[in-house]
Amino acid sequence: MRAMVLEALAPLADNPEPLRLVELPDPEPAAGEILIRVLACGVCHTEIDEIEGRVRPPRLPIVPGHEVIGRVVKKGAGCSEFAIGDRVGVGWIHHSSGAPDENLSPEFRATGRDVNGGYAEYLTVSERYAYAIPAIFSDVEAAPLLCAGGVGFRSLQLSGIADGQSLGLSGFGGSGHLVLQLARHLYPAGSVLVFARSAREREFALELGACWAGDTDAEPPQKLHAIIDTTPAWRPVLAAMRALRPGGRLVINAIRKEDRDRELLADLSYEKHLWLEKELKTVANVTAADIRRFLGVAAEIPLRPAVQVYGLEQANEAIRDLQCADVRGAKVLKISE
Repeated sequence: MRAMVLEALAPLADNPEPLRLVELPDPEPAAGEILIRVLACGVCHTEIDEIEGRVRPPRLPIVPGHEVIGRVVKKGAGCSEFAIGDRVGVGWIHHSSGAPDENLSPEFRATGRDVNGGYAEYLTVSERYAYAIPAIFSDVEAAPLLCAGGVGFRSLQLSGIADGQSLGLSGFGGSGHLVLQLARHLYPAGSVLVFARSAREREFALELGACWAGDTDAEPPQKLHAIIDTTPAWRPVLAAMRALRPGGRLVINAIRKEDRDRELLADLSYEKHLWLEKELKTVANVTAADIRRFLGVAAEIPLRPAVQVYGLEQANEAIRDLQCADVRGAKVLKISE
């Protein structure tokens, strides 16, 4: 099979072509696993964290990618949930304990980090961690739902937001544009405000129904009950804590933060940023139950993911664009028909 593999860790600035197109043997499903022919795979900022070493794969080379859509082409012994030809998705969680808090378990194994992921023509996964994909979504539309959407849904639940309250979104990429649509559906009497680094992202947020959009450090027209931060930087964290109302909650939806502006934490002020019972919570991974629930909600709305499509061999370009260019929605690799 064709696959894009990561063979060495380095900053993208030093190695702008970190992935190499190779031929690998087709994987075989073990007992309880299915073999998927990959149709599409979303590109997530976590891939950048892997490439640059903040989220280190336990071995190299590795095939990245954890927003996978494909069709079942072979089943291992004991598999009965899916039929050959069924369309399924695979997210960041490739294996864990199966407990309600499996996202926190030491048994957690990540797709595209601990095992080969979806930047390839084939992938194996336990039936337990594969999900039926609603027919309303095309392959490329469905791909970002498996991580950007699923972990965004978890972030929204952790925010504690209620209908009629104000929600802020700091960063407006693959996850943010889906959470905005979710929030408007689930909390129609509330308001969503967006903090984004680029005018293009802010314009997109307003098109999708945000009541206000401003730069990362802009003063919002009202203090917010909750803010979800999806950025890799520290500046938005300080800005968000300032923008919260008393008792408000910041939810950081990122596996790692970069160090490029870490020195700004020296400006952290207890009075300005933390006082008056403000809270800070982080999102750790995602559970299988999160993804299943979210896919049902996404189909009911229905969500309309915005995607920019690349070929498998363009994975390096997609990753560079994700890091450096304005983001309008999600970036997805189209791998097969």
